[in-house]
Amino acid sequence: MSPDSSAQAPASWEHFCHGADIGIRGMAATLAGALEQAALAMTAVMTNPALVNCNETIEIRCEASSPELLLYDWLNALILQMATRNLIFGRFDVSVDGQHLAGRAHGEAVSREQHRPAVEIKGATMTELSVKELRPGLWCAQCVVDV
Repeated sequence: MSPDSSAQAPASWEHFCHGADIGIRGMAATLAGALEQAALAMTAVMTNPALVNCNETIEIRCEASSPELLLYDWLNALILQMATRNLIFGRFDVSVDGQHLAGRAHGEAVSREQHRPAVEIKGATMTELSVKELRPGLWCAQCVVDV
């Protein structure tokens, strides 16, 4: 008997190689979940997300004409918040309603000793930018980040 193809895959993230930069990919049962996982993959480029205490919350809202541009805007809004507030995030909550994204990023002030950041992310790019439902119950959101 073959596995039920409608079963939801667990949420996950991963990195993929791309020259001098780093590809990030988030996968989950929903579009919102895939965007959360992509943000977590972005954090994991810099540090282990498990090292981040989530005691500060920043709200972010984006509006874009496509899911791909929502991902692009979401990640760049997070990068801006990290740079201007000296924060690092370890957990994300996203909801998507059509062209609108409402997100919360939970984290804390960057500590060189605690987080040991490996690199600084300059921005999300449109390189390999893709957001799609691979099959029912499995969304994938990815792009390359400039480090």
